[in-house]
Amino acid sequence: MAKVIMVQGTTSNAGKSLITAALCRIFKQDGYKTAPFKSQNMALNSYITDEGLEMGRAQVMQAEAAGIEPDARMNPILLKPTGEKGSQVVLNGKVFKDMTAGEYYTYKQDMIPHILEAYNSLAKEYDIIVIEGAGSPAEINLREHDIVNMGMAEMVDSPVIIVGDIDRGGVFASLAGTMLLFEEEEKQRVKGFVINKFRGDIGLLQSGLTMIEDITGVPVLGVVPYMRVDIDDEDSLSERLTDYSENSLIDIAVIRLPRISNFTDFNIFSLINGVSLRYVSCAKELSHPDMIIIPGTKNTIGDLKWLIRYANEGGAVFGVCGGYQMLGKEINDPENVEGGGTVKGLGLLNTITDFSSEKTTVRSSGRINNLDGFYSRLSGLKVNGYEIHMGNSKI
Repeated sequence: MAKVIMVQGTTSNAGKSLITAALCRIFKQDGYKTAPFKSQNMALNSYITDEGLEMGRAQVMQAEAAGIEPDARMNPILLKPTGEKGSQVVLNGKVFKDMTAGEYYTYKQDMIPHILEAYNSLAKEYDIIVIEGAGSPAEINLREHDIVNMGMAEMVDSPVIIVGDIDRGGVFASLAGTMLLFEEEEKQRVKGFVINKFRGDIGLLQSGLTMIEDITGVPVLGVVPYMRVDIDDEDSLSERLTDYSENSLIDIAVIRLPRISNFTDFNIFSLINGVSLRYVSCAKELSHPDMIIIPGTKNTIGDLKWLIRYANEGGAVFGVCGGYQMLGKEINDPENVEGGGTVKGLGLLNTITDFSSEKTTVRSSGRINNLDGFYSRLSGLKVNGYEIHMGNSKI
């Protein structure tokens, strides 16, 4: 069986995914066959494997760092929020069912066999497994049924590294507070701290590192400098969603829908000189972009009702996934996938979408038909990608 190490963080967005990826790459470079693992991920950004299975993008990025193909076993449970209190549960790459937060909380223990089956099968094939936790491990109200932080560490008897984000302030308090809330056996699992996102003079930080080691009895393994890394973001805490710039030759505005999904598809635009990519949440931020993109969403009907308030006249509007469905004449939900009923679309395309309970998750390729006007230069272009949707659109 593989050796194992787990990366947890004091908060969401502390840098767990990046540190996990770094360890995967380091172990690979040292000659070890390494795989990432995250028992439960909550994210609207997902990836489709060659087998047509859905998994979180963070583990895809980590698999790439380890030099291996993404495998749905690396993320056996993916929660995709559909509202304020519910999520679609993806189990072993396939839709399991929709659950409220309360329903899922009581069901967690039934997920343990699936988690261990996925983990153990990977552990038989690899030398090292690097596990990523989720959020904060010190959520004491959720500890009893935890399956992703210390609960996961206990299942596979893993040592733990805690990552703290110093950029937002309070890193010493968050590290010490996390240790304070751990049970004694959990404290024994923690083998070191990593201070992430540091900028400035490292000499001024040194006394703080010594004091936090004295206070907690845990060594600081390293300090990682603040870096702007071009990797897929896992969730809506991404800093990309708050960057704002429209001073480039071409200004692209992406509508930041309340349940925006797979927004990382648009990262490529930010790498093109002369193109600015920004996310807008209200009409006053829209201004006059050269192109509006309506992205995918896990709650198409609800987000369409929100979007209609600032449908724009003129210019180019590009719809992806749920955004494409919104551009049509109407969306029907006869199987009550998103609350049922029929809602009118924006009417910019002559299409009608019917939702179904069966989810399509496949990789696809094709060629763009001959187009006129704004999109004419795309004519004949070969494209490769994937499909993640629960509706069929027809003219």
